Amino acid sequence: MQIISNPHTNKAENTFHPPFSFDIPQRLRRNRKSPAIRSLLQEFHLLSSQLIAPMFVVEGQNQLQPIASMPEVYRFSIDLLIKEVIELYQLGIRAVNLFAYVPVNRKDPRGSEAVRSGNLLQKALYALKKEIPEMCLMADIALDPYTDHGHDGVLNDNSEIDNDPTIEILGKMSLLAAEAGADVVSPSDMMDGRVAYIRNTLDRWGYHNVSILSYAAKYASAFYGPFRDALDSAPQFGDKKTYQMSPCNSREALLECYLDEVEGADMLLIKPALPYLDIIAKVKQQTLLPIGAYHVSGEYAMLMAAAANGWINRDAVLSESLLSIKRAGADFILTYGAKHMAQLLKNA
Repeated sequence: MQIISNPHTNKAENTFHPPFSFDIPQRLRRNRKSPAIRSLLQEFHLLSSQLIAPMFVVEGQNQLQPIASMPEVYRFSIDLLIKEVIELYQLGIRAVNLFAYVPVNRKDPRGSEAVRSGNLLQKALYALKKEIPEMCLMADIALDPYTDHGHDGVLNDNSEIDNDPTIEILGKMSLLAAEAGADVVSPSDMMDGRVAYIRNTLDRWGYHNVSILSYAAKYASAFYGPFRDALDSAPQFGDKKTYQMSPCNSREALLECYLDEVEGADMLLIKPALPYLDIIAKVKQQTLLPIGAYHVSGEYAMLMAAAANGWINRDAVLSESLLSIKRAGADFILTYGAKHMAQLLKNA
């Protein structure tokens, strides 16, 4: 207890001075009292350059095909793809990840179209690198868009995924992408040992500067439905639980990420994002490699559907969602909302 003089009455009175820590609530409020101060003290910032736009490519000319389950997401023919990517670059986005749409009549059990020289993915990479060389071009490396059964690997006689023949094909796909101008190959298949095989293949052919963004912890998630609509790539039988991760597991994700790092991955990706923020945070503590997260089609589709019904504010929820992914530890984010978010950031 301390005796002090009350400045209003000039009378001495007993006044209790609480410990210094009791002032913390007032300090917190003072640190939030204006937009300028809140901006000054903001811990995490989202930049357009940290966003990667997944993009679907389709054969033909002047093709802009909407995807019903993903509003404002399209399949682009190469001529329109170039225009879109230039617009994304002008908005501050510096990377796109390309997926090729393969018609049913070109799919087969081994995904032969994936390793055909001059295929759609190669043509798109060539064209983009020629028109906008400053953009980082990423190429999806997986067989599910190319196989008639919709799985990420070739099958053995028991209709099981045959790992080693599959990674040989993934190596060939990566080589074709590198030849066409890909800056980064993105194996999304979850085959065992594919990062080491791809790294060795690229190095053997002189593509030492082509990076590998490994989908290191990809879960067998229920959030991929709209993506499979976009590529007509849903599994025709069974599921992907024998080679993608169980949503129940987190230590397994740390092991998968560790193995891919040892094999030579340059960047690691967690997929999906919002349901797995804990995984992003744990992996961030384990590695010094850059960490990415994929805000996947189901996450995006739910946001857009709720916004269309007037249940949420689209812009606010998109921003909050992506910031939460960043706060969890992601250095970069793949999201179908990349263009819209970049527009919001530009106009902020």
